[in-house]
Amino acid sequence: MPNDPTSGVVGRSRETELVVAALAARRHVVLEGPPGTGKSTLLRSVARSFGVSFVFVEGNAELTPSRLIGNFDPARVLDEGYVPASFVDGPLVQALREGSLLYIEEINRIPEETLNVLVTVMSEGEITIPRYGKVTAGDGFRLVAAMNPFDAVGTARISSAISDRVCRVAMTYQSREDEVAIVEHATNGQLSLADREWLKGVVEVTRATRGHQDLRVGSSVRGAIDTVLIAEQLMAMRGAGATRTACGRDAAIVSLSGRVRVREGVTRSSESIIEELWDNQFNDVTREPSGKVSAPTGATSNR
Repeated sequence: MPNDPTSGVVGRSRETELVVAALAARRHVVLEGPPGTGKSTLLRSVARSFGVSFVFVEGNAELTPSRLIGNFDPARVLDEGYVPASFVDGPLVQALREGSLLYIEEINRIPEETLNVLVTVMSEGEITIPRYGKVTAGDGFRLVAAMNPFDAVGTARISSAISDRVCRVAMTYQSREDEVAIVEHATNGQLSLADREWLKGVVEVTRATRGHQDLRVGSSVRGAIDTVLIAEQLMAMRGAGATRTACGRDAAIVSLSGRVRVREGVTRSSESIIEELWDNQFNDVTREPSGKVSAPTGATSNR
């Protein structure tokens, strides 16, 4: 049995258990959930627990079958012909040979013709490459993929041929307590007790973006992490008169406004919505003038 795969994965014990069980049963797995819900972190942890390597593929519209499988090196073909030594493995063939986990991120952004390559591999555990021959999966090979919900921009439904060959584990956003723990861990957990209460407020603002009536897409917990880290730098740059609330407000606008998506027909900007959420959380309607900034902590002067 694998080592404990839940270490380092906050609030995902059930999902981790399901993934481990499916892989142990020699099944392929798809994790479905919005960005920033820990899909990649979970799969990396599972790979470590199984003691197998992890071959990463970024799913996008440019991922062609040849990029996934591999191809013959034209220069070597001219010198040596179509021999095995002339073939350059793509990530799929690499994972097959090594018996690795093939992790495909955002699988529902991949063109249909590329997805079709995976059907035979998942069914038969092998692939036949023209002018090369057959490559058989090593023990331990599994396809593990992640996908955003179908209604996310740039996504499509995966075909029934693929969905019929995978086990699906749904992942939603973590609980408030889990997200606070994630942010604390990512920011080194060095804040004072009062500042930890402020951090919880930052998490609340981030979570509020997911249910705001004017937003169709909210921010993941990554937005809260960035808000805290940027606010820390602004505090150092603005000096003794700076307040964490005011610096956090500016940091939140920078960190969250690009992660959210405003609904069609809404005339407000994402920045104004973040300002509203921040002011509601912290009861702060005043703005602190930034004034002249000093260098961040640890920076050297050029004078």
